[in-house]
Amino acid sequence: MAPGGVTYTPPPMVLKVRCVTGCASRKRLQGGSTARIEGRNLADVRKVTFHGSAGRRDDRRVAVKPGTSTRRLRVRVPHQALTGPVSASVSRTVTSRRTKAIKILPAPEPEPNPVLTPVPGPRQPGSPQLETATSRTKLYFAGRGVRFSYRVAHPSAVNVTVDLLRPDGSVAYTWYPGAVQPGQTLSVLWRGTLQGAPAPPGRYSFRLNAASASGARARSSASPSSGRDAFDLLPHIFPIRGRHNYGQSGARFGAGRGGRSHQGHDVFARCGTRLVAARGGRVKAKAYHAAAGNYLVITGSRAGQDYVYMHMTEPSAFDRGDRVLTGQRIGTVGDTGRASGCHLHLELWSGPGWYSGGSPFDPLPSLKDWDSYS
Repeated sequence: MAPGGVTYTPPPMVLKVRCVTGCASRKRLQGGSTARIEGRNLADVRKVTFHGSAGRRDDRRVAVKPGTSTRRLRVRVPHQALTGPVSASVSRTVTSRRTKAIKILPAPEPEPNPVLTPVPGPRQPGSPQLETATSRTKLYFAGRGVRFSYRVAHPSAVNVTVDLLRPDGSVAYTWYPGAVQPGQTLSVLWRGTLQGAPAPPGRYSFRLNAASASGARARSSASPSSGRDAFDLLPHIFPIRGRHNYGQSGARFGAGRGGRSHQGHDVFARCGTRLVAARGGRVKAKAYHAAAGNYLVITGSRAGQDYVYMHMTEPSAFDRGDRVLTGQRIGTVGDTGRASGCHLHLELWSGPGWYSGGSPFDPLPSLKDWDSYS
């Protein structure tokens, strides 16, 4: 005990990070793997951070329950984790040093299951036969949502519940359809929110639970990691849907622009390449400007920041006040206004937003993060 009665907590030390299950070839880590962290003073660790390589914006954190071993613990590698250092924390002030960069391969894509098919999950004798389908393998915040469909086969009505499973396998939400008639196709829709707020990104899945009147039970998956009816919840989509490059130093945030600073980043692509909303929300402004050309400003849904798209070939079909979904087409790459070559000038503004009290910040780390998975 330190002077004054304050308890000293030794900082954790991370020495090795190894793949245990769900590994890529040659026992390499990938998104969704289970990693064993070896070191010292690990019993009180409550959080493990995968730091990525582009500042805090691509960090991925995993909550850890304090254990009994001081030398090892296990964590699930987040599906969006990138190659980079790893650290372990007991609290905000008690944390380990970062390791050297740990190589993490991208998670394999979820298996598509858009059409109703029989499930391989566990069944008790006399239990209903189940079929399930999931509409998409990628769901973006403020997007169209993901639909889970199901059908049961049994001589009589079956009591059904549907679980939404978090990336760690725990139940995030449950729907209670109740008694379902045999042969009836039903569905639930999830839009990526929990208790009115965006859910943390990661790989989620649906699980159908069914019980006959006699109590015989069936499930659509044996475990949360089975991959059945799984999908990735992603915060953004990369806005240029075609080949592109990030330009030279003059394209960067803060570069000189004739006595002023560049407030965004220029991403170059062929004129006419499709542009989509990186994050859904409401159109805040739409106009033509001598320097910006055709531009559109979208206030990100529940994100507290604005997304500004400039130099579009033509005015966007969306008008001020319109709701835009993540991934919806908002225009095409152009060179209108004061532009040298076809490109998207993208600005990101902190809340309360574009020229309304917010400030622009460097969008390049975000762009590269979005580019890595979409």
